[in-house]
Amino acid sequence: MLKMWLARFLSVSALVTPFFMPFDAMAQDPSIASNPSESVEDPYQWLEDVTGEKSLEWVKARNAISIKRMESEPSFEKLRLDLLDILDSNARIPFVSKRGDYYYNFWRDKSNERGLWRRTTLDEYKKADPKWEVILDLDALGKSESENWVWKGAALLRPDYQRALITLSRGGADANVTREFDLKTRSFVTDGFNLPESKGSVSWIDIDHIFVSTNFGQGSMTDSGYPRIAKLWKRGTPLEQAKLIYEGKQDDMSVGAVHDDSPGFERNFVTRNIAFYNDELYWLKNADELIKIDAPNTANKSVFKNFLLLELREAWTIDSKTYSGGSLLVADLDDYLGGKRQFQVLFEPTESTALSSVTTTKDYVVINTLDDVKNRIYVLKPQGKSAAAAWAREPLVGAPAFGTVNVTAVDSDESNDYFMTSTDYLTPTTLSMGTIGKSPEELKRLPHFFDSSGLEISQHFATSADGTKVPYFMVAKKNVELNGQNPTLLYGYGGFEISLQPNYSATVGRAWLTQGGVYVVANIRGGGEYGPRWHQAALKENRLKAYEDFAAVAKDLVARKVTSKERLGIQGGSNGGLLVGNMIALYPDLFEAGVCQVPLLDMKRYNKLLAGASWMAEYGNPDYPDQWGYIRKFSPYQNVQASVRYPKVLFTTSTRDDRVHPGHARKMMAKMESQGHAVWYYENIEGGHGGAANNKQSAFMQALAYTFLKQELMK
Repeated sequence: MLKMWLARFLSVSALVTPFFMPFDAMAQDPSIASNPSESVEDPYQWLEDVTGEKSLEWVKARNAISIKRMESEPSFEKLRLDLLDILDSNARIPFVSKRGDYYYNFWRDKSNERGLWRRTTLDEYKKADPKWEVILDLDALGKSESENWVWKGAALLRPDYQRALITLSRGGADANVTREFDLKTRSFVTDGFNLPESKGSVSWIDIDHIFVSTNFGQGSMTDSGYPRIAKLWKRGTPLEQAKLIYEGKQDDMSVGAVHDDSPGFERNFVTRNIAFYNDELYWLKNADELIKIDAPNTANKSVFKNFLLLELREAWTIDSKTYSGGSLLVADLDDYLGGKRQFQVLFEPTESTALSSVTTTKDYVVINTLDDVKNRIYVLKPQGKSAAAAWAREPLVGAPAFGTVNVTAVDSDESNDYFMTSTDYLTPTTLSMGTIGKSPEELKRLPHFFDSSGLEISQHFATSADGTKVPYFMVAKKNVELNGQNPTLLYGYGGFEISLQPNYSATVGRAWLTQGGVYVVANIRGGGEYGPRWHQAALKENRLKAYEDFAAVAKDLVARKVTSKERLGIQGGSNGGLLVGNMIALYPDLFEAGVCQVPLLDMKRYNKLLAGASWMAEYGNPDYPDQWGYIRKFSPYQNVQASVRYPKVLFTTSTRDDRVHPGHARKMMAKMESQGHAVWYYENIEGGHGGAANNKQSAFMQALAYTFLKQELMK
């Protein structure tokens, strides 16, 4: 099945993106002022100079202050070591992907800081302690090449899977290098397909050809910092001679090409991503003929054998029939390309339901739906050879009735086998394997990394300012005393149609729940918990709706006497960092403390910094006065004032984050610090948008965050 490789702007816990850009571009932005006197309107713009000596001196000075404060806490080192033990534990589930006869996994632990790319057989994988065949040792590679390599993935060539395109990043940045690897010799191919550092994408076609989108030189990147050109590269020829396949516009988001290697249905496609949720899909019929899949730009498009799947984000009227936004339609691809518009509706949303994901096996389409943020999984199969025939629908046999459940195909071209994970906030993740129609077999289960006895999960609904009911999950002691004194951490995201569902987090359990804290996750608008409509309700000029929702949850927690303002803290990263920044700036009386991670904060300049231009479909364009008029209302950097008493804030980011510019956190910290507010700051030198490049860094930064929250909320 061809899946759109346009990745959504992810939360801090989801760190994979297919977009690439040279890291050096951050320091070469001519709009960056080199000292405070060069910008009257923004006196801290000089902090956007990512690797400048003055900027890094500023960073190191504030890092030292935060480290001194947190490390002086007697429990800090014990917490850091406990979190590191969890992250390094060999009891974690080694998730795998099947390629040919082998199951591949990338693994980090105490002995392998950068990680191992390895594989095993299914029989071996089912054992409690599988034997693994190591293919590539990233620690050894990094040492031999004097590079701080971070694993980004590998694409293996069908059908023998003896060649791979391995993607590596320096320090965890989105920009990466791609190098061809020979699995027989366990070595990189010296004269193979090797790409220099850039944001971009690659796709195998055959042993001698690949599609490539990368930085081809001046003018080849979009305003968002991603490739706008896709080419076909032939082995043995210089990259400069690769054949042009498609060229997008400068203000597009990105362009790429991909080969669908499904046996019997091999095809090539080109994707033009104009903006988030605005893209065009083309079938590359031959080397010189592109045929557009004539469907709404806002629809998610995918191909499964000879079926075209359309996930609508807006209502669509075609041939006098209207299909509602959030629906999943299927059509016969050949018929569709021939002009026919005959669909079967595989899913249609209701007020409480939404489509979460779609996967395919050899003979089935499996849809994962949400009903008030709880998963329900169904198996669908056509009752004839054509997609226009009726489709039978049954619940997935053996799927849990409660918790977050996800299903992925083991090998969508060859079998009806699937992997299933199930979890919730208190139930360690279970990995099962099954065949559609039969009960799945449990393969692996996480141990209980923290004592969850005496804790329970509950779902509640708060009423937002406009009357909208906003769901939220709460994890607390059974029969928690409603006295307003419970230290409570409220987490949120609210953007890019990303849904927050119950997941087992050993770090939250160890660092917060077992210390007596209450943990709350708010399913605010801007997310995808109720499908596209929930996301679209908080776009652009309606962005404040997301923050009103979050405030409503905070007020509900206080009204129910779960907690009080003095005991309530908030946390979020990336778009969730923008959420935290706005809650601090707009609702300072609701919270005592906040942890703001890899955030957007300066919405006046966000579209000029790194990948920021790609998010204007979400937030708007601040260069247009009418749009800046509403954007300014949710731009924390412009809204904080010296005269207001704000909650205490810890800002964290990464120097190597080439997606959300570290200048956002730096400048916000500098401004609030100059105004006399209680703010702290820590910037990891590595880590990319995830904030950390290895388990040691992750454990340290998480220990910083939870120690700060403990100090402020558990006094």
